[in-house]
Amino acid sequence: MRGTGRPGGTGPQGRARRAARLRRALTERLSKVWCVINSHDVRRIAMALPETVEKEAWSMPTFRVAGKMYITVPDDETSIAVRCPRHERTELIAAEPEKFWVPPHEAGSSWVRVRLAALEDLGELRDIIVDSWRQAAPERLLDADAGA
Repeated sequence: MRGTGRPGGTGPQGRARRAARLRRALTERLSKVWCVINSHDVRRIAMALPETVEKEAWSMPTFRVAGKMYITVPDDETSIAVRCPRHERTELIAAEPEKFWVPPHEAGSSWVRVRLAALEDLGELRDIIVDSWRQAAPERLLDADAGA
């Protein structure tokens, strides 16, 4: 006998299938919760870089190395602004507009905004922050960083 005719079955195989579906759904939901990138992750990564200091400017946190700003965290804390050469910025935005953009008031600058929720993982966030840090850091820190 194959079961009672109910969808999914009520026997051991039906229960096992339902349990597997529930485990997959729960794992998927939890992985999304655990992978939410926020301003605390930005702060933790930035402050781990050599000679970084946090300073409030324009009523928002900024991160600097050797006096040069390399990250700002706007009020809503859903994005960050990082250094990015303008010629690279255009290509970056064209390739991933859901992740990168430039507000009109920053169009003439060498900065790009990054939507934190669009990042794949903390490794991608770290790469972006380190790249911005390297653009602001003095040569002596870059040389030391290369030797590490």
